Amino acid sequence: MLYKDFYSELGKLLYAVADIDGVITQSEKKVLHEIVRKELVPSEKHKDEFGTDAAYYAEIEFEYLEEEISDADAAFNSFIDFVEEHHTAFNEKMRKICIHVAKEIANAYHKTNKKEKLIIKRLKEQIELIDTNVEVEL
Repeated sequence: MLYKDFYSELGKLLYAVADIDGVITQSEKKVLHEIVRKELVPSEKHKDEFGTDAAYYAEIEFEYLEEEISDADAAFNSFIDFVEEHHTAFNEKMRKICIHVAKEIANAYHKTNKKEKLIIKRLKEQIELIDTNVEVEL
């Protein structure tokens, strides 16, 4: 699995959470930038061919999707498809990061609303299903 692909898909997840209610706020964008700079970049060692830290791809993808006014559900499904396809490389640390950053984005603007709670619940359920499938395959 290419790490920049993982972070691009993570950007899709974050976009889906931020846009699930139809509005992406400045608070959500600010939290996205903080998450990338303070949490993802310091722990990521992989870089692309230009020397860009792979974690920045989460921010790049989010901004691209926002510019294109993409569908939140399609972005979420893309993330889930990626995780299912790469389930053997999707370790516990990555699972925790995904859930943690999704919650952070959801809490960015007046705490988590109903739609954000539902998408985070779906995320947790999908990750648990992937965990179950991995155990069965072993």
